[in-house]
Amino acid sequence: MMAGAAEIDDCRLTIDDLKPVCRQARSKIASLVLFFTCLVFCGGALGVQPTPAKQARSSSALRSMARVYMACGGYEKAQPLLETALNQAQTTNASDSELCACLIDLAYLYKEQGNLSQAETMCRLGLALQEKIHHANHPYVADTLRILSEICRGQGRYEEAKSTLDRAITIMRTVRPEDGQEVAPFKVDMARLLMARGDYANAESYFKEAITVIEKSFGPEHLYTAKVRCSLATLYSLQGRNADAETLICRALPIYEKIHGPDHHFLIPLWLVKARINQTQGRMAEAQALLDKSLRVARSKPDCGRLIQSEVLSELGEFYLLSRQFSKAENVLLQAVEMFESGHPVESAAALHALARVYVEKGKYSEAQTLCRRALDILEGVSDQAHPRTADVLETLVQLNRRSGNAKEVARLEQRVEEIRVLKPAVYTPAAKSIQ
Repeated sequence: MMAGAAEIDDCRLTIDDLKPVCRQARSKIASLVLFFTCLVFCGGALGVQPTPAKQARSSSALRSMARVYMACGGYEKAQPLLETALNQAQTTNASDSELCACLIDLAYLYKEQGNLSQAETMCRLGLALQEKIHHANHPYVADTLRILSEICRGQGRYEEAKSTLDRAITIMRTVRPEDGQEVAPFKVDMARLLMARGDYANAESYFKEAITVIEKSFGPEHLYTAKVRCSLATLYSLQGRNADAETLICRALPIYEKIHGPDHHFLIPLWLVKARINQTQGRMAEAQALLDKSLRVARSKPDCGRLIQSEVLSELGEFYLLSRQFSKAENVLLQAVEMFESGHPVESAAALHALARVYVEKGKYSEAQTLCRRALDILEGVSDQAHPRTADVLETLVQLNRRSGNAKEVARLEQRVEEIRVLKPAVYTPAAKSIQ
């Protein structure tokens, strides 16, 4: 969905457009105002307008209520509303437009919950209907392709994610100016995709190109502007540019807190970046406080989703490893690995590698080597070039093979590490004691 890019002339209203008012939407009056605004002016998802039929209007009302919940992160409450709306649209004389709207809203919901398989099914069905209703190069189709690209990215299907997003950007460039606010969010998505693939230089280029337009169009205090700053801060932290990352997080955090409140789970990604920065600068107590808060909020909010919980566990495991609390690290990383099984391969590989380093410290070298090989297989399967994290895994394998006296394998692995480091800069990985 085009975050923050709703236009009055076509009455589009997306989930991110509602977020700046989600705190007020928690009150009954504001919720009713939002509900009727969505119902009357923006009944269709991504520009799809509902039929005048009574049953279709009812499903539209359910979707509008669900959108208010989703804007506030209330996915658990939104899910039965959207599933009921879809069932109603399928079993009545609802138009293709209404059915399409139900499918796409459900795709967005499932994506946010980390249920990527169901999200893809809904998204492809909705996309097919949308192309039938409009045409294959309609801007609304581009919006849906953004959702599909993000789903593919989460599944580690980076080539498909890129080709899907390239198609969406091509569509938008034919109907909107290159430097317009409507195209900028697509560039942000491309930056996030490139970051996931480990192409940090090109990711930064896309981020900088987009954020200039976003800050000018939406304003420096807009929630979407803050969201993009958080993504760019994440990139900088991966590159070890902690001062730049901290500057961006310090600008984004007050905006999130003002809109969502100080303890909302939408703030967890910002806390994780800030915790990582604190670790690299030796502020361990502050880092642990942020990580503990992130885990507490994630576990107390059913709507938080498996992905956020697993990311928190993975970061906490890295912290415990760096702090030499190996039993605690093993416990949380085992949980993270299990939760990452449903998707997000790069994050899964990072958790496996962190767990391998824990086993190294505990003298479980065979288990560590097995986990490193699993992580390596994942990373080599998601990118046409060496992912920066691949070199980190290879360096651990170098240590393990050096300990076992396999000099030939050590030489081979060291050569691979050198080749990757030339192509890609090292990513942030907390230092852990090497194998003696």
